[in-house]
Amino acid sequence: MTHTVKRTFAMLFVAVLGSALLYNCEPEADSLGEQLFLGGAAEGNVTSYPLVAYNINNNDSIRSDAGRLYSIINTTGTSTGVAVIGAFSEGQFGMQKASFISQLRMSSDNFDFGKNPKVDSVVLVMKPAFVADSVKASGAKDENVLIGTVSTPVSTEVKTYPVNYNVKYGKTKLGAGGTNTLLHVNVDEITTFLDGNDNNFKYSNATVGTGTALGSAVFDGNVKSYTVTKKSDNSALFTADAGFRIRLDNDFFQAKILDKSGKPELQDAANFTRYFKGIKLSVTETDGYLLRFSPDDMEVVMYYTNEKNDNGTITRPQSTFKLLLKGGLGNARIGKYEYDRTGSAWADARLAINSTDGDKQLFVQGMGGPSIAVQIPDATIQDLKKLYKDNKAAIMSAKVRIYTDAAWYNKFRKAGNNLTIVPAKKNDVTSLLEPTNFLSDMIAGFPNWLAPGDLDKNPSYYDFTVTKAVKDIVETDEVKTNSPLLINMGQFINTAAGPLAGYKFTSRAFEMERAVFVGTDKNNPNSIQLKVTYGIKK
Repeated sequence: MTHTVKRTFAMLFVAVLGSALLYNCEPEADSLGEQLFLGGAAEGNVTSYPLVAYNINNNDSIRSDAGRLYSIINTTGTSTGVAVIGAFSEGQFGMQKASFISQLRMSSDNFDFGKNPKVDSVVLVMKPAFVADSVKASGAKDENVLIGTVSTPVSTEVKTYPVNYNVKYGKTKLGAGGTNTLLHVNVDEITTFLDGNDNNFKYSNATVGTGTALGSAVFDGNVKSYTVTKKSDNSALFTADAGFRIRLDNDFFQAKILDKSGKPELQDAANFTRYFKGIKLSVTETDGYLLRFSPDDMEVVMYYTNEKNDNGTITRPQSTFKLLLKGGLGNARIGKYEYDRTGSAWADARLAINSTDGDKQLFVQGMGGPSIAVQIPDATIQDLKKLYKDNKAAIMSAKVRIYTDAAWYNKFRKAGNNLTIVPAKKNDVTSLLEPTNFLSDMIAGFPNWLAPGDLDKNPSYYDFTVTKAVKDIVETDEVKTNSPLLINMGQFINTAAGPLAGYKFTSRAFEMERAVFVGTDKNNPNSIQLKVTYGIKK
C-alpha cells in the first residue's frame, strides 16, 4: 500500500503551485489586470454581486484511512501521520467524538524472547506536541526500587509540560464548560482484520469490532518525562521522553505475545496483523475537547524478563520489546468519527437545504461534517460579459467574500488558512459535489485565500481569489462551464519538497475546526458575495 500511495502522490505532484506559498497578500487589483491601471489608463470600479450558496450534507462520513491521515506528504520517504481522539459538544454542530484505530508491527519479526519470558509491565506511549519551555519540575525524589531482588536507592525526576494549544480544540481550559477538561483515554483490542484494500475500512464510519479492554488513563492536558538515576554512582537506570503513558494489561500481552514466542503467529507482519489485529484509542467522555497527535510517535513498550544461566547462576535480566504504530511500516489506520446532531442548529439546517435559491446560514466542519457549495448565477456571468463587450471593462480582481455569522461567534480556536475552495461537479452516484482540480488562480500561482478580516471581530470575513476563474469565463469567447465552487474546512497538504501534493489531499479528514457563515440572504448586507474590481479604459 505504501508504494501505491507514493506513486499516487508523485503523479499528483504540482510543482507550479510552489509559488502560491510565497504569495501572502493580493492588492485590490491583482497582477492579472493591474497593468490597465498603469499611467491612469483606466478607472477602477468595485461591484458586489450576490451568490447562491447552500449547505452540503456529507452524511457525517469522510475517507479517513492511512492514505488521508497525513499532514505532510513525502514522496520518497515516510510521510507525517495525524490522528485525533476526544469528544466535544456545542449547540451549532452537536456532539462529535473521535477515535483512532490502527494495526501494529513488531519491532523485530520472529523475535526470540528467551527462556521462560515473563511480562513485567506494558505501556502505551503517546507523544502529542508540547511546549518545551513551559516545564514544571517538582525536584528529584529519593526512593528505593528493586533491581532483580536487590533494593536499590535511586533518584527519580519528573518533568511536566503542557500540550500545545493548537493541537486541542473545544473546552480546553479549566472551568471552560464545567468539568470537561479531563479525558479518560481507553485502549481496546480490535477483533476485525483491517484490510487496507477494502473500501469498508477507508471511511470514518467503518464498523470495527473490539475485544479485550487493554487499559485506560486520565489525560489532564500535560505530558511527562522521567529520569531515574542510581544514587551510588549516578548512572541512569531509566529515562523516558515526554509523553502520555497508559498502563496495559500484563496478562493479555503475556498470552498474546510472550507465550507465542517462536510460533507462526509472530513469524512476520502478514501473520501478526491477522493474529493481533490492532488497537483502538477512544475516550469515555461525550464532551470536552479534541486532541490531535502523531501516531508515528506512538508505541507499545513491553518490559519483560527471561532466564539467563551465567556459569550456573540463574538470573532474570529485564529487556524491552516494542510494537510500533508508524505509518511507514504499512500499518492500516482509520480515524473513526461519531456524531450526535440532536438539537443542534445543523440538525435543522440539513433538513432544509435549498440548492436553488441558497441557504441563509452556511455550516462547514472538518472530519466528515458539512461543506458549502457556491454558484455564481448565470445572470451575473452574462452581466459581466456584457460589461466587458459593451464598455471594454476588464476584470482586475474577483473575490468570493464570506462573512462569519454574528449570531454564532466562534469562541473556540480559529485559523485563518483552514478553508479551501475548489471547482467541483456532482457525483451521479452519491449526489455530492466532488473537487475536480485546483482553481485556475492557484495553478497560476495565486493563493487559495487572502488574509481574512480580523478573526477576533464579530463578524469577520474570508476572501477567496477567483480572478482568473472568472476572467476565463467572462473575457473569452470560448464556452466554459460555470462550475459550482466547493468550500471545505481544512487546508491543502504540502509535500516535503514544498509544493502541494494535489487537490484531493487536504487536512479535512482530521481538521477539528468548524464555523457558521452568512449564506444567501438578500436582507443581510453580509450575505455571501462576489466582489469584482474592473477597469474601464478612458
